[in-house]
Formats: sequence, C-alpha cells, structure tokens
Amino acid sequence: MRVSREQANRNREHVIDVASRLFREHGFDGIGLKDLMKSAGLTQGAFYKQFASKEDLVAQASRRALGGSTERWVDAAEKNPDDPLDAAIAFYLSEDHQEARMDGCPIVALGADAARQSPDVKASFEAGVKAHLDVLGQMISAASEAEREEKSIAILSLMVGALTLARVVNDPEMAKSFLDAAAKKVREIA
Repeated sequence: MRVSREQANRNREHVIDVASRLFREHGFDGIGLKDLMKSAGLTQGAFYKQFASKEDLVAQASRRALGGSTERWVDAAEKNPDDPLDAAIAFYLSEDHQEARMDGCPIVALGADAARQSPDVKASFEAGVKAHLDVLGQMISAASEAEREEKSIAILSLMVGALTLARVVNDPEMAKSFLDAAAKKVREIA
C-alpha cells in the first residue's frame, strides 16, 4: 500500500522522535535500525525511503533531542520569572531528571558518543550547547558580555558534569550529593 506524502512526513517525524529517545537510552550504537524502526511501528525498509543513512538520522535525532532540552530549560524559567535560574537548577539538577535517561539531557546521555561522530552530528550538539548557553546567559547577572559568557560556560559545565556523575554511581546518596553540591556552586557563580 502506497503511503501519502503527508503520512510519510508524519512517519519521518515520528522516527526522529523515537530515535532521539532511544539513542539517549541506548547510545548511538546501542540500537540497530531494525529495532529502532520496530519501536517506531515501521519496517526497516521504510528507513531508507526517509533517511540517507543512520548518521543522517543520528544528526536529526540529536537536533530534536537538544531542541527539546533547550525548550525544557525555557519552560522551567518561564514558570518562575522571578528566579529563572533557580527554576532551571531545580529542574536540571533533580533526582527526577537524573532518572529520566530516555527523556533527559542529551548532552549527558550522548556527549561522549557525539565526540566520536561525524562533523554533522557534532554540529547538532554544538548548536544545542550554544542554545543552552544563550538561555543560561539570560538568567544570570554579569558586568559584561564576556563575564556572562564565562559564567554560562562554567554553569553549564558544572551542571552537565554533576548530572553525569549522579547517573554513573550506584549510591543514591552520593548521586544526590553531586546534584546538591552543583546546585550550590551554580548559585554562587551566578
């Protein structure tokens, strides 16, 4: 049965959404195309009608995941306009976010994998990191643009590192200590 162009576009967007979640859960190489397409409710043959390669899908799914991550930061900030940074800290450095591997921060879930990927995938991550820095820059006080940029870079690095460490340890108290210590230092930096 032939699929309409509109349905093909919906299928393509659905595959990108599913891939962005599954890649965060399993890594780029941790899931094959057959299983990924099955999870999307499509056949592997449909993949090749929609994407040039798995690398093409990895780049697009990374853009989607990073865009969604930036939106969550903005949403958190909009919910607390009096202290948007505190809202971002409460969201990002939370035990819920630590456990949300499939829907959590793609920088944490895939950063090491992305470092070994193509320039196209790295470009997706670079754009996402820049978007995160822009959002953070709007939340912090600084005497100059250079200081704002430096603080944003330090804060993002600290938050990503803390969440990464919280996810890699078995001890829940140690994980919570990473998140709490980072939250305290982020407030000091800002």
